[in-house]
Amino acid sequence: MPIVTIQITGDPVTKDQKDQLIQKSTDMLVDVLQKDPKNTWVIIEEIDTENWGIDGKNVTHLFENISR
Repeated sequence: MPIVTIQITGDPVTKDQKDQLIQKSTDMLVDVLQKDPKNTWVIIEEIDTENWGIDGKNVTHLFENISR
């Protein structure tokens, strides 16, 4: 059973966008690995930028500096 995890930060993702991510990820696993879509799990995690870091820095602070 494949499990796909998609992690997203930043702007909120709409329900429609999430539905598309789930469907297209499932389709990809069916096409590439011939997996049964009924056994394919897709998990979308929306991660607050305060809980994410790049290059040793908090992403929230990096975004604030970019927008200035």
